[in-house]
Amino acid sequence: MEEKGLKKNQQLSEEEIEQLMAKYDPEAGFRKLTGVMGWIVIALLLSFSLYQLYTSLFIGFDPQIHRSIHLGFALSLTFLLFPASKKKKPRTKKKKFQISWIDGVLALLSVVVGLYWPFNIQELVLRVGRLEMMDFVIGGLAIVLVLEATRRVVGMPITIIAALFLVYAYFGPYMPGFIQHRGIDIDRIIRTMFFTTEGILGTPLKVSSTFIFLFLLFGAFLIKTGVGQYFNDLAVAVAGKRVGGPAKVAIFSSALQGTISGSSVANVVTSGAFTIPMMKKLGYRKDFAGAVEAASSTGGQLMPPIMGAAAFLMVEFIGGISYWEIAKAAAIPAVLYFAGIWIMTHFQAKKIGLQGLKEDELPDRKEILKKIYLLFPIVIVVILLMTGMSVTSAALWSILSTIVVGFINRDQRMGLMDIIYALIDGARTAIGVATATAAAGIIVGVVTLTGLGLKMANGLVDLANNDLFLTLVFTMIASLILGMGSPTTANYVITSTIAAPALMALAVPELSAHMFVFYFGIIADITPPVALAAFAAAGVSGGDPLKTGVISSKLAIAAFIIPFIFVYSPELMMIDTTWTEVIWIFFTSFLGMIAISAAMIGYWIQRTNWIERILALAAGILLIYPEGLTDLIGLGMFAGILAVQYLVKRKDVDQTPQSANV
Repeated sequence: MEEKGLKKNQQLSEEEIEQLMAKYDPEAGFRKLTGVMGWIVIALLLSFSLYQLYTSLFIGFDPQIHRSIHLGFALSLTFLLFPASKKKKPRTKKKKFQISWIDGVLALLSVVVGLYWPFNIQELVLRVGRLEMMDFVIGGLAIVLVLEATRRVVGMPITIIAALFLVYAYFGPYMPGFIQHRGIDIDRIIRTMFFTTEGILGTPLKVSSTFIFLFLLFGAFLIKTGVGQYFNDLAVAVAGKRVGGPAKVAIFSSALQGTISGSSVANVVTSGAFTIPMMKKLGYRKDFAGAVEAASSTGGQLMPPIMGAAAFLMVEFIGGISYWEIAKAAAIPAVLYFAGIWIMTHFQAKKIGLQGLKEDELPDRKEILKKIYLLFPIVIVVILLMTGMSVTSAALWSILSTIVVGFINRDQRMGLMDIIYALIDGARTAIGVATATAAAGIIVGVVTLTGLGLKMANGLVDLANNDLFLTLVFTMIASLILGMGSPTTANYVITSTIAAPALMALAVPELSAHMFVFYFGIIADITPPVALAAFAAAGVSGGDPLKTGVISSKLAIAAFIIPFIFVYSPELMMIDTTWTEVIWIFFTSFLGMIAISAAMIGYWIQRTNWIERILALAAGILLIYPEGLTDLIGLGMFAGILAVQYLVKRKDVDQTPQSANV
């Protein structure tokens, strides 16, 4: 039987989706345990979520206790769920998989590490940082377990970086040039890493154990209400019939999916399994179809109200700022990002003569409208954050509203088992974030111990000869390199502690500096040569991964331009500006994205030549830059190119014989 619009055999099966996720997203490569071990893992995952909810609702433990328990859950579950090597053949249904004794021992040691603070807090506090032999052993063990767990769940890049930072801390006297320091002994390294809140148990893990976990849980509950499929249906209903409709469906759907998925790769595979076959069927080349999905899915972490996990870290790293202020600052840049992709797919469709979906391929709009209540929890989040409610409280109320909506939804009514599965899925998703933030804590701890942040900031500024633009370029390159294969959270922690201070040393506002590195850390997922989201999209589309990455970078051109603009002119992030100015900034910036899109695709009203493309790119940048003179020049160039395009096309039409088949 056919689904309306697309045949089922045109979409990826659930098994194929899981295989792609496991291939391109290390966090999705977990074991499918059965039997007694399976029940043990389920019990641990459920306990993890219930513990987090309990501490959020009722009792808040001391920071060291709460974070070490959170870490203990994450580490023990890592060694039970994630194998040491991904090269082993996957378990077949007939063959019962048992974890190795080594993984069992590592899981038990993780429990010991997680419970060490709760059982010894009085002694540890009274000793005021003096380590006994057992403290030394447990602290060293915690570092090793965190590094190994990070390698298994997140991958090698961030693990290697964290290990190199530890080496740097110890061998400081032997380091070259300005990064040289006196060296930190093993005792002090271990004390900082596990027995203070400046290392593994520091700010990154604090955010993981509070805000991030609850919003991951919120996403898991949303999925159980069927909102993921509703996003796809809503996107088809809104954009499917337009020129190049399936590509616009991918953009709209991925922007919405970003509210429930903090992973670019997960967004690509789940949403792309639906949208990429549609785009290919309509006539888009497979590389372009994959690129549209990759660029759109990556941008999901830039789209308020619920951005990527790194946005929650930003709240802690920038003192005296609320999450809502960050979301508000990201609003115009995010809209421009998606507008750019939308306009480029439109111009590409016009260029190659593609239309939208037919009426009989669209879902019933009345049925879609009847289910609009599924978006109610997301609306609740926005309202609560706008009113100044704490992020934790907003997340808890949003989870509750999702459960209520789940009971109302007749087509996919949420029962007790769905709630349990949501708690399990939320905890499993949190494992990767917890291990990544623990590893990032190691990096932050070393930076604190050695003063590397200030050294690197001064080094970048000196390298750029105190030139802001060059410093921005160097920071961009560093963020992209660090983001290749690393999770956004870890990438943001590194760049915000090392690169962002360099920008602030040149009088860049703190929020602008942090948002700059945040942006480039995210779009590293679609920047060749290591473009995980683009590779995943190519896996779905059957296209060439490198070509897909190059095209997705072109589609996401706004993300390479806009961060520079909001450093030079923070008004783009609605900082120190009025609503009248905001409306004008948005209007001119939107026109700028039209011009830039025409330059990238080579089509506006008709095909553009190279001179028109260069002028259109310049006009677009001038329009996006929020300043009176640049806006006027940009508007003049915009109008001039548009007029030339219109007149040339009209002349061509007038000269075309009436009988010609146009």
